[in-house]
Amino acid sequence: MNAFEKVIDFLANHQFGVWGWPTIVLILATGIFVTVRLKALQIRKFGHMLNVTIIPTVKSIGKEHKKDRVNSISQFEAFSAAISGTIGTGNIIGVTSAILTGGPGAVFWMWISAFFGMLTNYAENVLGLYYRKKDEEGNFSGGAMYYITYGLGWKWLGYVASAFCAVAAIGMSSVQTNKITSTITSAVKYDATWLKIAIGAVVAVLIALIIIGGIKRVGKVASILVPFMSILFFIMAIIIIIINIAALPSAIGMIFKHALNFGSAAGGIFGYATADIIRKGMARGVFSNEAGLGSSVIAHSASETREPVKQGLWGVFEVFLDTFVVCTLTALVILTAYDTATFTGSESDTSVALGAFASTFGIFGIIVFSVILPVFAFTTILAWSYYGEKSVEFLSQKLGKKGQKITVLIFKILYVALIVVAAVMTSDLVWSISDISNALMAIPNLIAVVGLSGIVVKITANYFKRKSGEKIEPMLSAYPEINEEFKNDIINE
Repeated sequence: MNAFEKVIDFLANHQFGVWGWPTIVLILATGIFVTVRLKALQIRKFGHMLNVTIIPTVKSIGKEHKKDRVNSISQFEAFSAAISGTIGTGNIIGVTSAILTGGPGAVFWMWISAFFGMLTNYAENVLGLYYRKKDEEGNFSGGAMYYITYGLGWKWLGYVASAFCAVAAIGMSSVQTNKITSTITSAVKYDATWLKIAIGAVVAVLIALIIIGGIKRVGKVASILVPFMSILFFIMAIIIIIINIAALPSAIGMIFKHALNFGSAAGGIFGYATADIIRKGMARGVFSNEAGLGSSVIAHSASETREPVKQGLWGVFEVFLDTFVVCTLTALVILTAYDTATFTGSESDTSVALGAFASTFGIFGIIVFSVILPVFAFTTILAWSYYGEKSVEFLSQKLGKKGQKITVLIFKILYVALIVVAAVMTSDLVWSISDISNALMAIPNLIAVVGLSGIVVKITANYFKRKSGEKIEPMLSAYPEINEEFKNDIINE
């Protein structure tokens, strides 16, 4: 086991491992490339993004879901399912871990990855909805494997992407489970193995009960839990920052000062220390917002919306909320509530994050943190169970309906069982396995995003031309029959 852990650690954390410069350059270059092709859409259309996403959603609270679309979920439920996969321990523990291991400068690189990642995520969602398929029961399925297969025409790479996604689902679930157990054991100050197993078992049972209902139940649960927990976290984080407001200028200064760490890097941006800061920031940033992985698009593809661009704009908002809001709040909480100069390097990410809440709110902070983090982690496990399920479903499509159902059932059983195993694994090993699987999942997806970027540009231009009043044929689906159906739906609306 020791040799295995060393190999995993090398692959995940060495500068020539899966999160070395090649992967980082690929992720950044893809985001920059798409941003240039779409003329910085995340800036130009930021107001429009708000007007078609969160603003109408708030106005529609309490209204009924379209009854004629029983096999799809609302845009907000799709967003909630997707954001539940992104707002999780990565936003709290992941950010804390990045600061502990890469320093405050890692936060800057999270911002950089998120700025360009907003349009990477946008492109994924546009492609996901444009190339999604509808089964005999009217359910939509989409994701990187679909636009790789039916867009690029590289079926073999579609299978590779599906396989990596299934593995990544288990890796992501393991991180979330591990952090649920460590949060609870840290709060009660009792670290017994039997307690970890018991916690893992409870999580496994609850997950099993929900994932039986598929994306509709996942979306419903996520749309209830995620907004409530997010608002609670926002309020408490802002209170902590206000109480420590005197330390805020210094905290922000540290982020920028250590972003390139010129001193430690011996005067060069590509020095080892700076490279490590960038790698930590990029790895944790992508772990948090998932832009470039091609994961959240699987949930977005089940949306009732007929306009790929509209759901794509939800993807922009998703990354903005995840990184620029939640991750930034977490970073400022840690950097204002603690004197980072006192860190010894032996602190655990969970204990530091928990300590930030406890130092301000006392026992109340410990209780709330011990609820917020497990719920965030729980909804992330839910979302990734669906991502893994759809990936396995795609991989087993040649087995027929019966074969698919059996294969998916086996995956669900394995997924639930490994939740208990992850509860007792070491934190570093779990993070490393997840980082490796995420990087492997990103590579085929980013190839497809670059290769199909021209289609994204055309679909985007088509949408905004129609919005300006031009009478042109809508680009809603890659398949003529579905495009016609969607066009009629839009006209009827």
